[in-house]
Amino acid sequence: MPSFTSTLTGIGSSTNARRRTILGTPVYDANNDSFQSLSERIDKSTISDDPKSQNYLADMNLLQMNGDSSSSSASLNSNTNMPPTVDMPNEPLLDIPIAIRFDVDTYVPDYDIQEEYRNYIQRHGIRSFLNKYIPDNITKIEVCELILDLGYSRDNVRHHETHTTKELAGILVNLLLEDIKLRLPATKDGKRIYSISQFINDLRLLSNVLIITGAGISTSLGIPDFRSIQGLYNQLSHLHLNDPQLVFDINEFTKRPETFYSVAHLILPPEDKFSLLHAFIRMLQDKKQLLRNYTQNIDNLEYYAGIDPSKLIQCHGSFGTASCLTCRSRFAGPKIFNHIKQKQIPRCSSCWKNTQEAAISYGVIKPDITFFGEDLPKKFYKSIVNDSKKCDLVLVVGTSLKVEPVASIIDNIPRRIPRVLINKDPLPDRDFDLTLLGYSDAIASLICSKMGPEWSIPHHQFEQDLTSDFVPHERLPKTFIIED
Repeated sequence: MPSFTSTLTGIGSSTNARRRTILGTPVYDANNDSFQSLSERIDKSTISDDPKSQNYLADMNLLQMNGDSSSSSASLNSNTNMPPTVDMPNEPLLDIPIAIRFDVDTYVPDYDIQEEYRNYIQRHGIRSFLNKYIPDNITKIEVCELILDLGYSRDNVRHHETHTTKELAGILVNLLLEDIKLRLPATKDGKRIYSISQFINDLRLLSNVLIITGAGISTSLGIPDFRSIQGLYNQLSHLHLNDPQLVFDINEFTKRPETFYSVAHLILPPEDKFSLLHAFIRMLQDKKQLLRNYTQNIDNLEYYAGIDPSKLIQCHGSFGTASCLTCRSRFAGPKIFNHIKQKQIPRCSSCWKNTQEAAISYGVIKPDITFFGEDLPKKFYKSIVNDSKKCDLVLVVGTSLKVEPVASIIDNIPRRIPRVLINKDPLPDRDFDLTLLGYSDAIASLICSKMGPEWSIPHHQFEQDLTSDFVPHERLPKTFIIED
């Protein structure tokens, strides 16, 4: 028999390897004077993992703990919303006296383990997870650790000292059963099926939506995209550049700033305007469902839409501000808009105050746009790692995902997370679960009109009662278009 103290004192500081392989230690059963396995008290074979069953949750709730309810189970049900179909053991189990107190507030969940656990459940189901990760013997503290490592709120184990091990196990089971993000997706021929109705349902329920946006969400305001037939790059043939992207190359700008300023007026954003898709993102923010908007756009229209800076990553900078290349003084972006409209190079008056002659790049003011050859904002790298692990739905809107590192964001998000593309053109090589082809404003309007009045987008172009609908694409799987 292991030492109580030596076993328990190692739990709080357990390594990742220990959490993965030894999640439990023996639980003492005073009635049998022996250590009893939690897995012996949980009949895992009764759990159904069939997502096609209409009684999926009902089947999942058949998970039983042998015996009838003790008096403590009623208290558990009232405190944790335990489904009435989850029964508690017949004979009360007495836990080992706790040698140390588990500090709920200082425990740091392991995000790598959380991803491992959730990916496993998404692929194999809850029953298989319990068999694999719930060891033969487990303590109250380790059940608490497991609940927190799975990403659930600390409030679930806030009063762990008043619960027995079996009650904490019941809380864990209940959380798993009710976690919509762990539902196995329907499959056909081994391929994941994610329907429009599932997407709409997720929009209603999920609270950490990550949105990646590109130029396609601003074209309705007259701002061209970059790579389409009518896009900016196809309008630059008169510049005789080997590559039209040189317009946004920092070395080219330093040598010949006039190249950029000869065409910058074409992408100058309107002031005080934003598209219906911008308003949709703002609505998700107001509903507390927006985790982050990673935009590749430089038009700064998110500012006019009222998207909170804490919810916004402007991956490629924006016209919102501008800086002098020489003295690094910073200016409000609109201060150089008149120069841009007149195709003039704006220069810093402080730098040129006592200067008669200098290099062509001296005192040039550049919009705070991230040019090729410049690093992305530090905020991008600081946020993307945790956001990739925390998000529960990914929307990619109005972008062809050609520019790194933004193009690789979805590759670093766990595959169990649904990913939806809203775009004029399909991206078949990116393995989206659902693709909606068309203009982003029209698609957002149709989606929200199907969701009811509480999802009315606060924008003058939004129509609540649309007669159009989505129909499957003739050739592309998992792809829909709008039919009037």
